[in-house]
Amino acid sequence: MGSLSIWHWIVVIGVVLLLFGRGKISDLMGDVAQGIKSFKKGLQDDEKPAEKPEPVKSIDHTATPSATTRSDVGSKAV
Repeated sequence: MGSLSIWHWIVVIGVVLLLFGRGKISDLMGDVAQGIKSFKKGLQDDEKPAEKPEPVKSIDHTATPSATTRSDVGSKAV
């Protein structure tokens, strides 16, 4: 009772073919193959080291504030 016999598998395969059709299944398998190829290509691209790293950008914290600072910030005018 635990395992499926050959007749069960034949019925299951027949129902799948009737629902999806032969063309859709082959298209689906082609799409899966394209995805696997793309994934493998992506892995090979990741293994190549970067030839020229970008220079690190930093912010100058020692710059003097501008002379046009507002003095009314935070004050409540009534």
